[in-house]
Amino acid sequence: MIKFDNHNSEVISQFTQQAIPFSQLVGHLDSLELLVQMSQVDLNSNVLDVASGPGLVATEFSKKCKNVECLDLTPAMLKQAKNRASEANILNMSFREGDAMNLPYEDNSFDVVLTRYSFHHFLTPEKALQEMIRVCKPGGRVVVADVAIEQRFMEQFNHIERLRDSSHVSALSLDKFEQLFSSEDLILCSKTQYSVDVELEKQLSVSFPKQGDDTKIRDLITQDVGNNSTGFNPKLINGDVFYSYPIFVYVGVKA
Repeated sequence: MIKFDNHNSEVISQFTQQAIPFSQLVGHLDSLELLVQMSQVDLNSNVLDVASGPGLVATEFSKKCKNVECLDLTPAMLKQAKNRASEANILNMSFREGDAMNLPYEDNSFDVVLTRYSFHHFLTPEKALQEMIRVCKPGGRVVVADVAIEQRFMEQFNHIERLRDSSHVSALSLDKFEQLFSSEDLILCSKTQYSVDVELEKQLSVSFPKQGDDTKIRDLITQDVGNNSTGFNPKLINGDVFYSYPIFVYVGVKA
């Protein structure tokens, strides 16, 4: 079993390398407005973006809220977020290094607490969700957007993602997400979904697999075109292989 300290070190290692290329993938800019709408944020809202990465989500929220705090485990990611805010002259973004498993905030501190594309990196996503609920104000919204897959795809999907990114733990199943958001601490829960489509070679170019694992990934995805036994639903478009990440957005109001 992976220890938390070792796993956090792996996350920091991976995302230090990904800090710049992460924000350059077109798919990472998808559906930001959808998150804003589902959070029902307004100009009086204080927002916490957990595992904020290079600040893509926070930048969008900064246009619609009072303040948005970026919290991330990886200093290099926070540096990119700070640069993004500085270049855009955004004055209502703040930054803090910290762990999603132990959020460094008092209870009932934020109107909206959200995270995007992070739960599959957590050893205990249920603990992360409880921390998000804890620091959210009663009547505030907790928003989680991440890949969620059918149980039948779990083994192969996670195998491929672990080859690509050694900090990947496990994509959550749809059933697991439903279970998490059935918490007695959350009411009025809702969900929606969208897909992030990526071109295989571009995705590999901004990933950092171990030597030889890029070939394994390429073979597994390419051989699955027309079959979809992986959950990625790969397709051949004008000679290039594209595949999809099924993203679900879950929202709950703190009771």
